Amino acid sequence: MYHPSLEKWENKLKQVLDWLDDYLEDQYGKQFSLHPARRERGTTLNKSHDGLFDIVSSFSAGKGSEFGRGYIVDVHMATLDNVPEEVQKEIRDIVIKKMRNRLPDAFPGKNLEVHMDGNMIKIHGDLSLGKI
Repeated sequence: MYHPSLEKWENKLKQVLDWLDDYLEDQYGKQFSLHPARRERGTTLNKSHDGLFDIVSSFSAGKGSEFGRGYIVDVHMATLDNVPEEVQKEIRDIVIKKMRNRLPDAFPGKNLEVHMDGNMIKIHGDLSLGKI
């Protein structure tokens, strides 16, 4: 069971991730072959279930983290192709930059930051849900 404010917050974040999915699909979608078990882009109701990219977030309490609690952003590429490390880094850098630009519009008045936390992309900062 979710608190309505939490559900609203996570829906806004999902919209940012879906926008980012479209951006990465436009940039890299033709460079790598799609996993044979994966549906073509735009053929399902959820961007996480089709196309080359699956971008999801999950809350982390931040134990052992440099930045504390926040949302871990996982960018998965559904391909059997070898994706060179430099391309993976380029994609991570794009995700961080684009999220830093999009989050203020999605969450006005919130001080949210995006950094690498070890080997993971993390959104952290003002995660408050407002007044009940």
